Amino acid sequence: MNFALYRELLAIRPIRRLLLVGMIARIPHSAAGVLLTLHIVLTLGQGYAAAGAAAAVMTIGIALGAPWRGRRVDTVGLRTALIPSVVSETVIWCVVPHVSYQWLLPLVFVGGLLTLPIFSVVRQSLGVLAEGDQRRTAFALDAITTEMVFMIGPAAGAVVATSGFTIAGLTVVGVATSLAGLFLMWFNPPTRSPGQTVECAEDEQHAAEVAVVATAPAHVQEAAAELAPAGAATSAAQGLRGRLAGGFAWFTATVAALFAVAAGAGMVLSGTDVGIVAALQTGGRQSEIGIVFVFWCAASVVGGLIYGAMHRPIPPVILLLGMAALTLPMAFAHDTWTLAFVSVLPGLLCAPVLSAASEKVADLVSEERRGEAMGWYGSALTAGVALGSPLAGIFIDVMGPSGGFVSVGTAGVVLCLVGLVLQQRRRKAAA
Repeated sequence: MNFALYRELLAIRPIRRLLLVGMIARIPHSAAGVLLTLHIVLTLGQGYAAAGAAAAVMTIGIALGAPWRGRRVDTVGLRTALIPSVVSETVIWCVVPHVSYQWLLPLVFVGGLLTLPIFSVVRQSLGVLAEGDQRRTAFALDAITTEMVFMIGPAAGAVVATSGFTIAGLTVVGVATSLAGLFLMWFNPPTRSPGQTVECAEDEQHAAEVAVVATAPAHVQEAAAELAPAGAATSAAQGLRGRLAGGFAWFTATVAALFAVAAGAGMVLSGTDVGIVAALQTGGRQSEIGIVFVFWCAASVVGGLIYGAMHRPIPPVILLLGMAALTLPMAFAHDTWTLAFVSVLPGLLCAPVLSAASEKVADLVSEERRGEAMGWYGSALTAGVALGSPLAGIFIDVMGPSGGFVSVGTAGVVLCLVGLVLQQRRRKAAA
């Protein structure tokens, strides 16, 4: 690996400033998940099933809002497109801590719908500021800085919640995110380059897709949503042509299996997220949640780097089977450090699972339909994320903290085994 590429890239002032702004702007929302979960459980006195349901509702809001937010940036420009987010972030997250659970659900849905699109804006702007081979390095560097954010944010959120300040913490999340939006409007990084060619746009989209799916477990929610704009826009632009050319002819059994892998990965990761919070909160160690997240996310970074250096790909279903199976031992962790070390094992396979699945989709689907396919891939990942949180929450309420890991780990293993059996049967039938 040529590490000099990173030094050359950081020497470019606009890129350096954009990465710094993006990193700072992401920190508030990276703490929001832990804060919201502990607020629902500790302050509102609800169970983890209720906390998981709230996370699922917010995820759905993010997924539905991402395509619209992306199109607004394209059509009216960055500054105008960010106004609804800047206003709503402060209003909604200042109100959420003061309402009952019944009112909280629609509020977090709207909050997700209008969330500041910092992830997609940063990557879209990087695609303009970086040229040629620099793009892949720029997106990889952005992914690394994002992992650092999600090592810091959840830890800070856990400390605030442990101190009994979930209301103040959620309020600060909203205000800080709005301030980040205002700074982004002032900075106004370019999101479109004049005279961009089709080939250049396709290269940029492909590099962005690779960077988005090679993510650490803590922000798989945002990764899923970020794939939607490209897919939605492509689908709209090519809708008539697609129907004339055969509609969903690209949607083969193999592609469907890859979407199932994406959904399974999202389910396991979001369920594990809730399980970690529950395990430490139940033991009275909420302030140590950040330790586990650091190990979990760092393992994903290492796994992604190792997988990217391999000469031969590994079937995505095998990687998911390993990740799901290795999640099960987390149920037997008896303290923070044990849980942190055990989380490394499934964490190492997180980025490889998502990268391998998306790479396979790109290989199987032709270029003219790839944007649509990646959009559906993002939808499958989002569906899994939305399912995993409440599933883990229900089992946590019934079985205790271990129920979260057992439920999503077992569900992931069963999904993979069924997929392997069906795959074997198809091969025999073809023979």
